[in-house]
Amino acid sequence: MSNFVPTLLAFLAYSALAVVFWRAQVAGNAEALNRSALGHAVGLPLALHAWLLYENLFIGSSLNLGLVYALSLILWLTMLVYWVARFFYPLSSLLTLVLPLAAVGVALPALFPALHLSEPSSWMFDAHVLVAMLAYSLFTIAALHAGLMSLVEKRLHHATLPRVLKNLPPLLTMETLLFRIISVGLVLLTLTLVSGVVFSEQIFGKPWQFNHKVLFGFISWAVFGVLLLGHTFQGWRGRTAVRWTLSGFGFLILAYLGTKFVLEVILHR
Repeated sequence: MSNFVPTLLAFLAYSALAVVFWRAQVAGNAEALNRSALGHAVGLPLALHAWLLYENLFIGSSLNLGLVYALSLILWLTMLVYWVARFFYPLSSLLTLVLPLAAVGVALPALFPALHLSEPSSWMFDAHVLVAMLAYSLFTIAALHAGLMSLVEKRLHHATLPRVLKNLPPLLTMETLLFRIISVGLVLLTLTLVSGVVFSEQIFGKPWQFNHKVLFGFISWAVFGVLLLGHTFQGWRGRTAVRWTLSGFGFLILAYLGTKFVLEVILHR
């Protein structure tokens, strides 16, 4: 109940900004709005959302690892990435699409408040889990971004998309941002996998075990690594980049969110 008021404020702020950006997008002046004080004002619900995530994820000496809270983190980080990137790229149309998702993200923990707490743990465990969640979040953003790139490419041949999608940034701009997101995500995923293998006993209290999560995690790491190498040395881009991004994300889903969905939603564990 103590988080109800800040949750409501963040939800209303996201929602109001989403309406304003949507109207500006339809009117064709969203980029001017993006550069104005209202564009900067997105940082206010972002900051409030970040505080709520801190309150929800760190409970006593335990971490709250529930699927709903992971999704809220993913949507917050998505909003943060595009809000920061707007200072360097014309991304007003992407903000128009992401703001409603951020509103949903901040409301999810209030609507589905079930907790899934870890055992009281060390700082190494907390750091490992948080880095892993950030890596998964960035690759989720990359997958969504790749999907939008695919829509932009199809738009070049078929003028049948809604106006808000027709005004997406140039393909080259979106592609540059995609590879930067993947690069950061790969660094975090590497730290996650290496720390899980090398410091398994310190983090989890047991020797390292090879299981399906580890297998799919390493396959995903290899897919994204090959994609970056192909982009750097072979100039991979366009549909090739989209296919590899979605493939790598698919393996990551099998490694993490797929497991959590089965345990929490299907098995109620």
